Amino acid sequence: MTSYGSYRQVRLSPQRGSISRALTKDAPLRRVDWIMILAALALSLGSSLLVWSATRGRDSLTHGDPQYFLYRHLTNLVIGLVLCGVVVVIGTRRLRTAVPFVYIAVLLMLLAVLSPLGSTINGAHSWIQFGGGFSIQPAEFAKLGIVLGMAVVLSARVDAGEREFPPSRSVIQSLVVAAVPMGVVMLMPDLGSVMVMAVIVMGILLASGAANRWVIGLLTVGAGGAAAIWKLGVLSKYQIDRFAAFADPTLDPGGVGYNTAQARIAIGSGGLSGMGLFHGTQTTGQFVPEQQTDFVFSVAGEELGFIGGMALLGLLGVILWRACRIARHATDLYGTVIAAGVVIWFAFQAFENIGMNLGIMPVAGIPLPFVSYGGSSMFAVWIAIGLLQSVRSQRPIGI
Repeated sequence: MTSYGSYRQVRLSPQRGSISRALTKDAPLRRVDWIMILAALALSLGSSLLVWSATRGRDSLTHGDPQYFLYRHLTNLVIGLVLCGVVVVIGTRRLRTAVPFVYIAVLLMLLAVLSPLGSTINGAHSWIQFGGGFSIQPAEFAKLGIVLGMAVVLSARVDAGEREFPPSRSVIQSLVVAAVPMGVVMLMPDLGSVMVMAVIVMGILLASGAANRWVIGLLTVGAGGAAAIWKLGVLSKYQIDRFAAFADPTLDPGGVGYNTAQARIAIGSGGLSGMGLFHGTQTTGQFVPEQQTDFVFSVAGEELGFIGGMALLGLLGVILWRACRIARHATDLYGTVIAAGVVIWFAFQAFENIGMNLGIMPVAGIPLPFVSYGGSSMFAVWIAIGLLQSVRSQRPIGI
């Protein structure tokens, strides 16, 4: 693996090690990847306008306040930035000792969803609601728990110098770490989040240098498990209907296929440069349901056009590019796995969300990172940015 060789070279190089120690007293701001931070911030701030456009005329959602979702989206962003800063200050090395507690906290939140504290929104029993309209979706934080938990287990013996690659026992333990929260999320059921988690697990195994037989085995088990889930009727009716609508776009365009059909009309009508912010006919006419969350990309496509949509993808691409650099130059396997896990998380979730807006992926009910409205998603992705910055801070400046 390229990332594995890179971190081994950095970790074992006396010259680089001395440089790293010599620079430990430098200002922490010099170690921040400002290109990534600015790209993520531009994406989050720009998305506030998309959320505002999608919701300002929906009185049933805003309670008569056109700026309701705009202010809440910006508040979520501020909280996310604070959480990112806290993670950077703590650092991945100190956080490593606290990962078991983080993992347990995530499991408790997931289990709370299955208790009377949980609530159902849009057919998914995956939320915990509090007073004042505040709610959290623990599945978003479960992705962080899986990344951190697998990183600790897979890297333990490698970073200690005992093994060159994760042994089979570590791989099995890491799969158990991932399987527990995935199983709880499946019971909700939240198939979209489980899909993202499964891809994260595969990406982490590949980045860790684990034997290829584990990846092949997981693919085989995953295919068999998907078939069993379908045959045993584990999926809810609305989830089965979504897959049916994906397989046949003409199926029930006024019912289960309505969201995707209207989103595609919105994106197609945007053309090259769009209709202009706040002037999209599909958006102002409120034809696209859940347009501030799952289908927010349709606002960009309609009102900002192909150019605006590509700008959004470009900012996401910058974040992924910088995250890949961090994974490649991490000084230990722990950092490599964390960065790789975040990369595959952001990449697949963005692909799935935009794909379901375009009709090339089934509707899975997952947010577009940094763009969709939702506190849980915003907090989780900015915590992930903090983890990436912490991993980056461990290697010498200039690499």
